[in-house]
Amino acid sequence: MNDFYIALGANLPSGERSPTDTLLAALDELGRTGVVDLIVSPFYSTPCFPPGAGPDYVNAAARFKSRLTPDAMLARLHEIEAQFGRERHVRWGMRTLDLDLIACDGMVLPNLETYARWRDLPQKTQKSQAPETLILPHPRMQDRAFVLVPMRDIAPDWRHPVLDLTVDEMCNRLSPEALAEIVVLEI
Repeated sequence: MNDFYIALGANLPSGERSPTDTLLAALDELGRTGVVDLIVSPFYSTPCFPPGAGPDYVNAAARFKSRLTPDAMLARLHEIEAQFGRERHVRWGMRTLDLDLIACDGMVLPNLETYARWRDLPQKTQKSQAPETLILPHPRMQDRAFVLVPMRDIAPDWRHPVLDLTVDEMCNRLSPEALAEIVVLEI
């Protein structure tokens, strides 16, 4: 079984569902995919990324095991996003549901060279280009408090296979200002 880590987010309603309700419903749907040992972080309010691009997000992280391959899991996550009204028109745009595959075990996919190229891509280029293949671990997870803070709740000791840092260590490298923007929600 593969050990998967995903980041969840939403900042637009999906039909009658609020972003929080959408995340809860998406987790229920994911549970019907044959995943086991599902652990979910608390939900957080986080500023829209990039700043000013829309309403604040509700974010969380989940960890689970599945017999699916990483590519098959990514396809399933995209199916769930579409089920909740996700449309992919603008990169980093507002969304009804975002399910990002952050990591699978300690895999580096498709290879270290491709991973490093996407990790080091200038931010201006990141906004206009998307990889045609799955890149794991997520190339910019180490820079994003909205990913790392929830992930720290469920896997503080997970070690990045390229950077050789734990989630907790990556969180500690973020600025206090970035960490202060991530506020736990009472559900």
